[in-house]
Amino acid sequence: MADVEAALARLGLELPAVVPPVAAYQPAVRSGDYVYTSGQLPMVDGALAATGKVGAEVDPEAAYGLARICALNALAAVASVAPLDEVVQIVKVVGFVASAPEFTGQPKVVNGASELLGDVFGEAGTHARSAVGVAVLPLDAPVEVELVARLAPSAKTVLV
Repeated sequence: MADVEAALARLGLELPAVVPPVAAYQPAVRSGDYVYTSGQLPMVDGALAATGKVGAEVDPEAAYGLARICALNALAAVASVAPLDEVVQIVKVVGFVASAPEFTGQPKVVNGASELLGDVFGEAGTHARSAVGVAVLPLDAPVEVELVARLAPSAKTVLV
């Protein structure tokens, strides 16, 4: 995790504790060489950093920062099941943005998560992505992000 920790430190960030589930799920699950995270909210020290709809109570620039927090929480979830230095690719990111009816800037909001992953992993942080506007998210969160990470093949992995 040294390279990831160095990248986070360079960005003035550190990996937070894994956000405990708010319902019946695991924050991350490893399946072979892949890790799938559950949707991560912009939680900081056990509380939502903001609530409300983007384009109404939450401005898009603030939502961009909230998406970065979600991505950082997703990395903490990945690290709970696999060392981050084993991540060779962020494969897919899905961002959900609780949006005011007229708001159409979801891709720019989710760029907060995508750009953080690029800053941390470089080329390995380049991924496929969906940015989806929704009416409401759990706990009235403005943003939620989930991701899929591919790990370096382990000695236990059998390729056919």
